[in-house]
Amino acid sequence: MRLVCSNDKFEYDTYLLVKEFWPKEEIKRQNVGSDAFLKDSAAGGPDGDSSGEPFGDEVVIECLYDKCRTVITLAESDDSKEFKACAGCKRFEYPVPDGLDEKEYKKAHMRNLYLGLSEITGIQLPWGNLTGVRPTKPARQMYLDGATDGEVARFYKETRFVSDEKAALASEIAKREAKILSAIDPINGYSLYIGIPFCPTRCAYCSFLSNPIAKWQSRVDEYLGCLKKELDFTKQAFAGKKLDTIYIGGGTPTALSADELKVLMEMLNPTPAGLLEFTVEAGRPDSITREKLRVLKEAGVSRISVNPQTMNEETLKRIGRAHTVEQTREAFALAREEGFDNINMDLILGLPGEGLREVEYTLSEVEKMRPDSLTVHSLAIKRSALMKEWVRGTGDEGHATLAKLAYETAQRLNLNPYYLYRQKNIAGNLENVGFAKEGLYGIYNILMMEEVQSIVALGAGTVSKRVLSEKDISRCDTAKDIGLYMDNIDEMIARKKELFC
Repeated sequence: MRLVCSNDKFEYDTYLLVKEFWPKEEIKRQNVGSDAFLKDSAAGGPDGDSSGEPFGDEVVIECLYDKCRTVITLAESDDSKEFKACAGCKRFEYPVPDGLDEKEYKKAHMRNLYLGLSEITGIQLPWGNLTGVRPTKPARQMYLDGATDGEVARFYKETRFVSDEKAALASEIAKREAKILSAIDPINGYSLYIGIPFCPTRCAYCSFLSNPIAKWQSRVDEYLGCLKKELDFTKQAFAGKKLDTIYIGGGTPTALSADELKVLMEMLNPTPAGLLEFTVEAGRPDSITREKLRVLKEAGVSRISVNPQTMNEETLKRIGRAHTVEQTREAFALAREEGFDNINMDLILGLPGEGLREVEYTLSEVEKMRPDSLTVHSLAIKRSALMKEWVRGTGDEGHATLAKLAYETAQRLNLNPYYLYRQKNIAGNLENVGFAKEGLYGIYNILMMEEVQSIVALGAGTVSKRVLSEKDISRCDTAKDIGLYMDNIDEMIARKKELFC
């Protein structure tokens, strides 16, 4: 499918929304001048009534700011990419109120676009025309401004066409986030993220920076040395600030050996007084040992993850998770034995070959272990060609049912939803939700997602954020290539110095 948009200022948002309606299509984006567009609706009227063959593989979106309308045409094109009226073309026109500034026009255009695509396809999306990563953000801001529950609900339903169920979820999470964030100093506090870009093996669905540790084993000590240089800079630059949370992610931090983990932990000790949370995403069960858990516990780590993704053996093999279901149970039990009382488990809904029976089994096994928090992801495919081909051949119809089952399991475990985000190409147009027991919410997750506090990110492929206010956020990144990161560590530190100092 090819998407052609007449206005480059609106082209990306238009693409994101069109993609929500045709998630499995490879959509090529093109921006062209108005002369290339259909001049009339020769084969159909504004109501889309037409005869002849079905439309081809083109969606033409005309954002006519100067003519106060949005036009959606399902069209065909010849080899020169010129669009032509044809018997199969369908044209839908939606008026835009006169006199709007460009910002308000864009809102009206996105409203029209959603209504038009919904009319064309017969699909109503759970999150309406919200395409951003953070759909709870409008609710949180409205509550900060004094809005009532009714006003928030009307905004989501009438302005954004969000379903009642998702609007209620956004509202609940926004209120819970506001309560948690009330204890955080956004200006005088900061959080620290440390990226460990190594894993035992790479999973088929993974889009994070992750490299088989065997390939880099000879340079792991060098990588840790680079982290220490970044950490030394951070301690100096933020000497007058309060460190609220530490999050060590990846990759899989426990892909490191116990001795290597100990070196990393010693860089951080003694942990600052008043630290609210210290998380290590242990992640892969096949990387967790008693010795490593003891290193983490002695260093003051308060929260870890043991992530099964699924409890079905065949699926684990299919997606490249080189561990067994039994290893997940053993790793979780080990963590409990070593005194960890805040353990998260990640699950992914929509994995290849998994339907209702497989997900029910996973949820029943997870429920037996009784984790303290549960993060439920809907599968989102980015770079993996193998998984892309699988997703293209499957339907989204059952994802809402699977999500409902997962949310009901969280409820039985007395876990409350506390943060939420969405991704491109996410299964069923759904969301990723973190659930946790009261008092055990992942604070870093909220800070990262809501962008209300500066985060200093160390390691290859990480992004630091300097937050002065929710409308004044600056960023800098480090090289994604591990070798480039290490070879240019002084430049990586200079970027942070420019950002923060």
